Amino acid sequence: MSTRGTKQIAFVATSTPEAREAYAGLEKRYGNVDPKSADVIVALGGDGLMLQTLHKFMNSGKPIYGMHRGTVGFLMNDYSVDNLAERIAAAHITVIHPLVMRARDVQGRTHEHRAINEVSLFRQSAQASHLRIMIDGKERLAELVADGVLVATPAGSTAYNLSVQGPIIPINAPMLALTPISPFRPRRWRGALLPDKAKVTIEVLEAGKRPAAAVADHDEVRSVQSVDIAMDHSCSINMLFDPGHNLDERILREQFGF
Repeated sequence: MSTRGTKQIAFVATSTPEAREAYAGLEKRYGNVDPKSADVIVALGGDGLMLQTLHKFMNSGKPIYGMHRGTVGFLMNDYSVDNLAERIAAAHITVIHPLVMRARDVQGRTHEHRAINEVSLFRQSAQASHLRIMIDGKERLAELVADGVLVATPAGSTAYNLSVQGPIIPINAPMLALTPISPFRPRRWRGALLPDKAKVTIEVLEAGKRPAAAVADHDEVRSVQSVDIAMDHSCSINMLFDPGHNLDERILREQFGF
């Protein structure tokens, strides 16, 4: 998919003064169309806005180009009001796929949400969670005692996954990270790397006594009994990055402490 010749741009921005000022300046110079008729969507803010934008336009097929006007900008390009059309035309495309979380709560209801970064299970009370982990229907861990566990995409491997000592995954690697959160037992288990076609099932043991919540990026389901997690390869999201600053390069830099 090429972005060359892009003419119709839709701008979205956070409510911060910095982002709103950028929005006004860019709109004045380049115009602004409804996202439904846009060739490309430009997000002005930080990584939080980018995640919201990716979720909102996940099924639109429209490429998304972010410019950093927020706090954390790992998923954003540098901000400049100049030469935006040329930058978009020269941008490299990174294709990412979301995770699908299907969570069944203790009342038997099923909730479905998607995640760009990760799906996490957390304890809801002072007691540690006791979790059973299955991969493609086969039990791999009979009982994990921990604050929780998460499944991260390559795009999300440098987010919460990294903060809990999970591995960084190159953006094009066909893998998922399964990472425990503050594990107590097994003491030496630090998680696993899985093929991105794997289906992860996590069962909450003693769900009444030790309740757990499941979270897909920002969508939370309380008091879950079990959760199925898999990558949705039918949904492709096109992110645009300036040459030399694509997600591959950023993830590589992150591994060397930049």
